[in-house]
Amino acid sequence: MIEVRFHGRGGQGAVTSSELMARTVIAKGKYAQAFPSFGPERRGAPVTSFLRIDDRPIRVREKVYNPDVVVVLDPTVMSVTKVDAGLKPDGVLLVNSHRTAADIRKQFGFTQKLAVLDAMSIALEILKVPITNTVMLGVFAKILGEATPQDVSEPFVERFGPGLAAKNQAAFEKAYELSKLEA
Repeated sequence: MIEVRFHGRGGQGAVTSSELMARTVIAKGKYAQAFPSFGPERRGAPVTSFLRIDDRPIRVREKVYNPDVVVVLDPTVMSVTKVDAGLKPDGVLLVNSHRTAADIRKQFGFTQKLAVLDAMSIALEILKVPITNTVMLGVFAKILGEATPQDVSEPFVERFGPGLAAKNQAAFEKAYELSKLEA
């Protein structure tokens, strides 16, 4: 089982991210579970969302405390939340930032594998809004190998409608192409 924790802020799509990836892998014949955890329910407040993916039915019904993967949609969350809490020693951090992996490691002391991409720039360029969820899903899909750009096409259309889905697809594909894992 792969367990994932998404960190973002209200309105950035952390909940949508987990739901979209769950729909994507379910369509591929896997089992998935996605659910949010909110603090104060307002735009801009820290939000955590969870995702589990497995080849067998998932019986666990609790938050993800020891994730294999942590996805950070908003780098400012790292200053107020210990995003790597409970992350397995062989886990992976996927971070939206314009900074280098070395800078992020130095500031936050991350020891796990790290993939950093300036998702905000891609979102602003393609989507014209500062919402990084589908961009960071492109990073997730590339690094974890759980989905391809073709796999997310239908879930994007179902969630966003054809016009907005095309933009999100383009953002996902650009992130998928540019993503790489730092040891």
